[in-house]
Amino acid sequence: TPEGTLRMPPPLPPLGSIIRVQSPDGVKRITATKRETAATFLKKVAKEFGFQNNGFSVYINRNKTGEITASSNKSLSLLRIKHGDLLFLFPSSLAGPSSEMETSTTLGLKALGSAHVVEDEIDQYLSRQDGKIYRSRDPQLKQQRGKFVALENISCKIKSGCEGHLPWPNGICTKCQPSAITLNRQKYRHVDNIMFENHTVADRFLDFWRKTGNQHFGYLYGRYTEHKDIPLGIRAEVAAIYEPPQIGTQNSLELLEDPKADVVDEIAAKLGLRKVGWIFTDLVSEDTRKGTVRYSRNKDTYFLSSEECITAGDFQNKHPNICRLSPDGHFGSKFVTAVATGGPDNQVHFEGYQVSNQCMALVRDECLLPCKDAPELGYAKESSSEQYVPDVFYKDIDKFGNEITQLARPLPVEYLIIDITTTFPKDPVYTFSISQNPFPIENRDVLGETQDFHSLAAYLSQNTSSMFLDTVSDFHLLLFLVTNEVMPLQDSISLLLEAVRTRNEELAQTWKKSEQWATIEQLCSTVGVQLPGLHEYGAVGGSVHAAPAAMWACQHCTFMNPPGTGHCEMCSLPRA
Repeated sequence: TPEGTLRMPPPLPPLGSIIRVQSPDGVKRITATKRETAATFLKKVAKEFGFQNNGFSVYINRNKTGEITASSNKSLSLLRIKHGDLLFLFPSSLAGPSSEMETSTTLGLKALGSAHVVEDEIDQYLSRQDGKIYRSRDPQLKQQRGKFVALENISCKIKSGCEGHLPWPNGICTKCQPSAITLNRQKYRHVDNIMFENHTVADRFLDFWRKTGNQHFGYLYGRYTEHKDIPLGIRAEVAAIYEPPQIGTQNSLELLEDPKADVVDEIAAKLGLRKVGWIFTDLVSEDTRKGTVRYSRNKDTYFLSSEECITAGDFQNKHPNICRLSPDGHFGSKFVTAVATGGPDNQVHFEGYQVSNQCMALVRDECLLPCKDAPELGYAKESSSEQYVPDVFYKDIDKFGNEITQLARPLPVEYLIIDITTTFPKDPVYTFSISQNPFPIENRDVLGETQDFHSLAAYLSQNTSSMFLDTVSDFHLLLFLVTNEVMPLQDSISLLLEAVRTRNEELAQTWKKSEQWATIEQLCSTVGVQLPGLHEYGAVGGSVHAAPAAMWACQHCTFMNPPGTGHCEMCSLPRA
């Protein structure tokens, strides 16, 4: 102005500043004044987040430095907290100053997961390893410190307990609504390798298809071990295959209810084994003279069908991976899928897979369906009045080379699959003995291969090894001894199972002298098969031969009949 320069006064501060506070549950905005003390501000934070006054800590920095304490009488302006600043809230279990000690396993587990669950032995072993890949130092790389992160399981369901509105389908809000899912190919594996201990385990499973042409199913029993070729790698070693009741055709499989399932798991556990996966065949003979099979699963068709992915996801959900780093106590699964199918050389190949954690969540929450006429495609369900289903997307490349996002209706199942190498060792391993005349496998009556005392007597007569442990070290034989209806040994076989597990011949010899084994031998002697050297096994010496005309077991229903009868008193069929 002509009178001189006029300076305008500074703008008045707003009546209230907005301070953002970030917590594990999200960001909230707190209104405060510059002259407000830290204690007053923290009371507002506690009320907004629903905490007790001492149930959390607030920091100026994300790395848990610059803690704002209630004991401080300083105002927010003295703490240099201004309008629009972002503060960081950590619940008391996650709070505390950052230090090198907190990167240890113990504190990481206490802070971020379930500290009281018992992980698998292989996970406990690997957690004690450093997992480092040693290489020369790159001077351009800065030192990085590792941190533990909580392993969150994906949920496709509406969060329960939201009281701000009516339940679905009459209401939903951003607090209870599950997030949309964008499918990504999982970059990590829970299991890095599947290894069959020897070829005999796999060949005996394939024999069913060779003899019938029908597809077959089995559960893989073994153990998880360290895969030393990969840092912190895990290998699923297969020692035996259990074949449950089923109906198989040339192009389908139907599993039946298995009343012995729990007993099989119990016996396997006493043998130091567990169920590590499942296997099925998809084999079609191409040239019987050459012994070739059709190469049907490849990049131009599919590797796993949508139905098989859903089945694998269901199995993995039933066998979760116990994990202390997850708030739920479990994360993912180590349960594997093996497929016996034709390879590019038209020979039988074994392929290994798992499905991703995203697939497990979609299957668990019943959001994924198979496509009837396109096995390589799945379909994400649409929301209905009974169920809310979050949007599921996947990323693809269009004809112009641009990345686009597509709604997963339908979706290529290749986004859900994880490849796992399947191998056989150069030097075979034998948890169980191998015999030229093995004991029949369970549930193969359609082949005329039955498990009864006639087949047991035949097996014992053909296996005359001086080592009793070698004779009884057969997974299918042990299951028969426990589950047969005539003389089940479930309550008296623990000593024998321990002998097989530890390869202890002396312990096996002790059990051989038991009354139970003597009874088994007596039952075998009634079916008309002469057991050479039977007195060497029996607890009562050669006296077991004194009953050649004793009770006899029906070959059709295994009922024990009195001597002198020509027909079974139970099923009325003639004595063979």
